[in-house]
Amino acid sequence: MSAIPAVESDLPEQRSGVTTAEPALDWRERARDLVLRFGPAVWCYAVLKLVGFTVFMKLLSFSGDYLKKHPRFGGGANPWDVLASWDGWWYQQVAQFGYHPALVAVPNGVPGFTIEQNSAAFFPLYPGLMRLVSEVTPFGLYGAGMIVSVVASLFAAAGIYAVVDRMAGPRAGVIAAGLWAIAPGSGAEWALYSDSLFVALAAWSCYCVMTKQWVAAGVLTLVAGLNRPTSAALIGAVGLAALVELYRRESGVARPLTAMLLAPLGLLGYVGWVGWRTGEWGGYFTLQHDAWLHYFDWGQGTWAALRGVLLGRNDYPFAWHTADMLATLIVLSLPVLIVLLVRLRPPLVLTAYTLATIVSVLGSLGIFGNTSRYLLPAFPLLIALAVAMRKLSWPVLAAVLGFGAVASGWYGGYVIFELGIP
Repeated sequence: MSAIPAVESDLPEQRSGVTTAEPALDWRERARDLVLRFGPAVWCYAVLKLVGFTVFMKLLSFSGDYLKKHPRFGGGANPWDVLASWDGWWYQQVAQFGYHPALVAVPNGVPGFTIEQNSAAFFPLYPGLMRLVSEVTPFGLYGAGMIVSVVASLFAAAGIYAVVDRMAGPRAGVIAAGLWAIAPGSGAEWALYSDSLFVALAAWSCYCVMTKQWVAAGVLTLVAGLNRPTSAALIGAVGLAALVELYRRESGVARPLTAMLLAPLGLLGYVGWVGWRTGEWGGYFTLQHDAWLHYFDWGQGTWAALRGVLLGRNDYPFAWHTADMLATLIVLSLPVLIVLLVRLRPPLVLTAYTLATIVSVLGSLGIFGNTSRYLLPAFPLLIALAVAMRKLSWPVLAAVLGFGAVASGWYGGYVIFELGIP
């Protein structure tokens, strides 16, 4: 009789062992599945990006021009300091000191500018993550910013893969992730810029819409609205897709409606906060217009730049010869890429997001040479190329993408940061 209680007392331990082992095994299996699914695309992106990044740093070191420039404006003591200049300097200011929104007249007057520039033009998500990472690591704001950008770029590559895999299969997904690594303007992906973070959020938001995960799509779009003003294109695309879903009633009413309501809250919240702090509800747009000369002008600035480049003139704002020539080639290729994308009959959210992004970029006055960077979020333009290239053998693909990676160190990085203003 004394043996029976002993056996019974062992049963809870055995059951406990089973219940604790199963979740652990399940976690390992899920992690393994994720690695097997996304590993090839992430590794493809990372290797190609590392090649381009290395060439970029070598070109900076070889030219030595960064030594002659102010640390805020493309200079520094080391080649990698260039990555923290221009917008990167402003992001570090926000991360370190926070915001001081104001509409202050330019002293003595500067042609074209009527209000002083200030950090309120830069959205809070990226510098907020910089600050958070810097407080839990020993790398400082620069190192923290690079960590955020690199990690975000890997999530962006995984998101691009997920979207393209659902449309055209895993091989095309891997190629698309690789193409984004060598895209024009890709130098901003591994720099103190918010581009990689935004593309990660946008890609996964589009994927959630494609898979009918409406609440997740709304949340991701809300967060993207705290990162860049270009989130307006994503908000519109998610909202349009949700509206069509409401009409079809395939996902009910509550979830698509929730996505529509959540999507714009981040963007509206930050713009509203800047307006409140500046004492003018349109304060953010006034700041963009009068302090940064970046606003929607229905394409007049783009047309002036195209005309100037094609006619060999520098009679347009922010003229940078080499960067502008590259931007012109990109703009002229857009109609072809759009037609190729539409022929694939992509989901509505991808079409709407891509077209809205292109309209926003080409319809706004800004630094024309930055067109390559401004179009980085328009990753669906790469889908048709990825679909066409999936027929190539892996050795040929490696050669093509590898050569593109080497070249991207120049056109994707050096041209933008040293021969233009990113």
